[in-house]
Amino acid sequence: MNFFEQQDIGRRNARLLLLLFITAVLLLILLANLLVAFFLWFGQDYDIYSGSGETLSGFWSYLSWAQFGGIGLAITSTVLLVVLAKWIHLSTGGKTVAEAMGGRRVLPQSDNTAERRCLNVVEEMALAANMPVPPLYVMDGERGINAFAAGVSPADVVVAVTRGTIDHLKRDELQGVIAHEFSHILNGDMRLNIRLAAMLKGITFIGDVGHVLLRSTRYARIGRSRGSDEGQGLLLLGLALWLLGWLGSVAAGFIKAAISREKEYLADAGAVQYTRNPEGIGDALKVIGGYVPGTLVHAARAAEMSHIFFGQIEHRLWQLFATHPPLNKRILRLDTNWDGQYIKRRVRHYQEQPVEEGALAQGVGRAAMVSAAILASTARPIELDSAEDADFGPPPDELEANTADRYQLPVAYVRYAHEPLGANALVYALLVSPDPEIEQRQLATIAGLEVAGLSDLVATLWPGVQALIPAQRLPLLEMCLPALKSVSLEQYQAFKNTLLQVIRADARTDLFEWCLFQLVRHYLDPEFIQVKASRPRYRSLKKVVYHLRIVLSMLAWEGSGEAQQVFRLAADELDFNSLQILPQDRCSVTAFSKGVHELANCYPLLKPRLLKAMALAAGSDGKISSVEREIITTIAAVMDCPVPSALDAQQV
Repeated sequence: MNFFEQQDIGRRNARLLLLLFITAVLLLILLANLLVAFFLWFGQDYDIYSGSGETLSGFWSYLSWAQFGGIGLAITSTVLLVVLAKWIHLSTGGKTVAEAMGGRRVLPQSDNTAERRCLNVVEEMALAANMPVPPLYVMDGERGINAFAAGVSPADVVVAVTRGTIDHLKRDELQGVIAHEFSHILNGDMRLNIRLAAMLKGITFIGDVGHVLLRSTRYARIGRSRGSDEGQGLLLLGLALWLLGWLGSVAAGFIKAAISREKEYLADAGAVQYTRNPEGIGDALKVIGGYVPGTLVHAARAAEMSHIFFGQIEHRLWQLFATHPPLNKRILRLDTNWDGQYIKRRVRHYQEQPVEEGALAQGVGRAAMVSAAILASTARPIELDSAEDADFGPPPDELEANTADRYQLPVAYVRYAHEPLGANALVYALLVSPDPEIEQRQLATIAGLEVAGLSDLVATLWPGVQALIPAQRLPLLEMCLPALKSVSLEQYQAFKNTLLQVIRADARTDLFEWCLFQLVRHYLDPEFIQVKASRPRYRSLKKVVYHLRIVLSMLAWEGSGEAQQVFRLAADELDFNSLQILPQDRCSVTAFSKGVHELANCYPLLKPRLLKAMALAAGSDGKISSVEREIITTIAAVMDCPVPSALDAQQV
């Protein structure tokens, strides 16, 4: 699956979404004018007692361009304001979506075997997809087998799964589902999904207002006379708005169906690419077909975000509005020899924490309610009679050992990377200098944080971390990111400031230090603060040719290939045949940093082209060195672009 091709499909889908949205708003404006004209005609020209009144031809006199413009302006302004508010809310990060649907953050310290297994699968898929490990959320109250990825960019993405998913799928099936969600991330579907959710909320918001008015008039009529003009007016207004909203929801259903279905087929194919196992996701779909709750999700906010889920969240009353392709068609695309038989799994039942009648009324206190919430969120499944259901082996310790073997890392480092204190220590240890004088300054800076055990742990770990080969540094850093995302804002600010001081302890910044800080800043900042994305300013690479020359020259000099050849291949790939490499002494980290950030302001179509050219040039000698991979990965992060797949093919 070609990321760049999928990005082009995504752009076409974005244009289609905009066209459908404009069409839906125009239809709402037209219907609103017809409804207003009808109420005016019916209320003023028709006498219900005598039966007299103007004929239908008089109805058209209540339509005018002035009225059309006024109503159109009111509806358009309302829709746009709602879309803007919803976009601002959702763009704060994927965790906002996950928490709105009842998701609970799964920490690496979890003692639940199913959760630990799922964390390991997410980590495995992230490293296979060349991206940092995203946080995992679980929707404890959902028995249906479903999942979603949410976020605006890979930097703030989260993966969420239902309790039914982690308790009923075997490991290879779970890998298929998680890989499907990573395909959405790397295909650029997330931003489109958030944009779609914001636009659809704008269309259906009018109906929400109508529903509120109808409910308010129902209660307001108590104690009032039946003939209250005010009550009847509100009732008619609420009914009209509700009707418009219903028609808007019909349009929203069409838009979801038009945008979402084909993306699911593409993500299924991407899951096969990442797992190298078509049976994994295929069997997961077969399990869903034979599982009583299916993919149903009952969270209050799930309906408006139905298009981001792995499967259909509601019963298909109308196939026309289905956000996902039929299950059997998805399976047949993955397994052409499928015999039509689904895999049966028993439904796990969960222990519920009973609340004594009247307990809240008696004022049990905040502590008791918090305790009840914690108990409910940590409910464990009751043991099943059948042993053929989801397997939870190997145990967590063995999973960590497998990860350590895969990247030739000490298993202790993998375990430290999964908890906040250890992750802090490992990142600092990656930066400690072999120079004794600088080392002492760096360790003193870390000790100044006054975090119990941190400075001792850094001092213990850094000799071993410094002995790692370059190919092991980036996977270790990426493993640390989920644990670092679980700290508080104050802890993160202290960590980031200390990181800068450790880097500046020798009064210079080398390329690895720059790459490490950029990766940390890019992937952790969105978790704690509102980050402004780079604005597209350059439509042509000719406008950034100076900065491009610096970046390509640095990549060429730092890589494993012959510098002149690497630079020439990249420049020619970008149609700069006369561009010449800069001397090595002119390629400073400061100039390189400025160049990368300027390239990040290029228009989206140019960014994948840049990264592809860099990856092809770096692999010109038949291999991509660890340093080249670090440089290109960091440039991709700053650009908010996935890492090119070519980086995996020739990695050493």
